[in-house]
Amino acid sequence: MKYVFVVNPIAGNDEKKTKLFSYIKSTFRLIDDEMIIEETKRKGDAQDIASRYANEYGDDCIIVSCGGDGTVHEIANGLAHTDTPLMVLPLGTGNDFAKKIYGSKKPDVQKILDSFGLFDGDLRYDVKPIDLIDYNGEKCINVMSYGLDTKVETIGRRLAEKAPFLSHNAYNLAVVPVILEPLHYSIGYDITCIDALTGEEYQMTDENKDYALFAICNASYYGGGFCPAPNSVLDDGILDFTLLDGLALSKALPLIPKYSAGTLVDGEKGVVHMGYMKSGRIWSTDGNPLLGNCDGENFDYNEVNFKVDQKALKLCFMK
Repeated sequence: MKYVFVVNPIAGNDEKKTKLFSYIKSTFRLIDDEMIIEETKRKGDAQDIASRYANEYGDDCIIVSCGGDGTVHEIANGLAHTDTPLMVLPLGTGNDFAKKIYGSKKPDVQKILDSFGLFDGDLRYDVKPIDLIDYNGEKCINVMSYGLDTKVETIGRRLAEKAPFLSHNAYNLAVVPVILEPLHYSIGYDITCIDALTGEEYQMTDENKDYALFAICNASYYGGGFCPAPNSVLDDGILDFTLLDGLALSKALPLIPKYSAGTLVDGEKGVVHMGYMKSGRIWSTDGNPLLGNCDGENFDYNEVNFKVDQKALKLCFMK
């Protein structure tokens, strides 16, 4: 078996990565499996590397993401609908997808490596298929979002790059300048939703919705730890969503801690709408690019067509 460690050199702490990789290399000297290190140099490299190895080696290969959510996003796009599994080592700043799969808002990469057997050579894990979000032919593994959260994501990422010591706190700081602006954006949508009690489908449609944020979730966390979908399930064939109406700052402030903690409820303050969906179309109402992102990667689409891509990716879970 080949283990291909796809490393983002600008993600995380270099000293910590050097120490961890020293342990991992020592482990692979003791076993028959092969360790390969591929370092990314530019945007898109992680996807290309993952796709190349998947095409050549299939299920005789594991792609190990060694970076943050951007690296995970690219590798998921490279591995979708292949036989090659993804393993996630959270070595970035936000590590939001890792928070979901490892059940902690502060995943400990050393404990994760130990659980996978990458320190003692007794490699152990379960491989299970999970859903993705297909949006305009691209894949999202974590959260697709629109509105103020995209602004927070953008500012937070810039802060984290300039001041790595801030870590996930960069996203908390980024909330301040965003909420000081009017929390009113406009979007159009036509979405197929699922009734949680009956399982029946229904349409949610608005051609000019006044909103503050709209998060469509395969997993639970984004933006450095905000939690719009605490009960999301990665392989249930549906997406969780949280839609927040346009609102005044005075109404927004008490909702922020709850949004971070994952304790918002449907109907709260009359502006929170939560539920489940399968597919839909979202478009810009003014012809400008949508204020949106997937897995923290901003896009410039005027219109997005999306759907659940069921069991599209194989993922390694700790036993």
